[in-house]
Amino acid sequence: MRQQRSGQSHVAQQPSGHVQPSGHVQKDPREFRNALGQFTTGVTVVTALDAEGNPVGMTANSFSSVSLDPMLVLWSVAKSSGSFDVFNQADHFAIHVLHADQQVISNQFASKGGDRFAGIDCTIGHGGVPLLNDYCARFECTTEHRYEGGDHIILVGRVENYDHKNQVPLVFHAGRYTDLATVA
Repeated sequence: MRQQRSGQSHVAQQPSGHVQPSGHVQKDPREFRNALGQFTTGVTVVTALDAEGNPVGMTANSFSSVSLDPMLVLWSVAKSSGSFDVFNQADHFAIHVLHADQQVISNQFASKGGDRFAGIDCTIGHGGVPLLNDYCARFECTTEHRYEGGDHIILVGRVENYDHKNQVPLVFHAGRYTDLATVA
């Protein structure tokens, strides 16, 4: 624990001055996933174009801001994802933060197979990327960096354009959709 006092910082210690080890570290992937599920996230749909110019999209909650100057965001995609190659090779992508009434859209873009864009109102954005017209916030990005991240690849995008609306976000917590009042 860090405490600030008169511009100086120091680490507060236990009264005895000793640091206690935390004990056994779990290695169970399911339990690790359950622990991560305690971190409440928003829900996004990420879109891009494949090499033939076809729209590709997927649901992701691994979205985060990185920098304000320059404007950078990141998200990650599993190497086992059917869309991995498209996103790993894409020069451009768009991230759409979904609003509370878009659980069906989230599920549609999370499904395996079928036309994920069926019935979705879209326009074309930066780099030809399909843009959902209904969203809380939208970020049009140029891929700036790709980083290895275990069984995922981390994609950092330079934000070329963004927009946001005053809507309640779709929220995901403990493996299910919820709302902000329930999480609080």
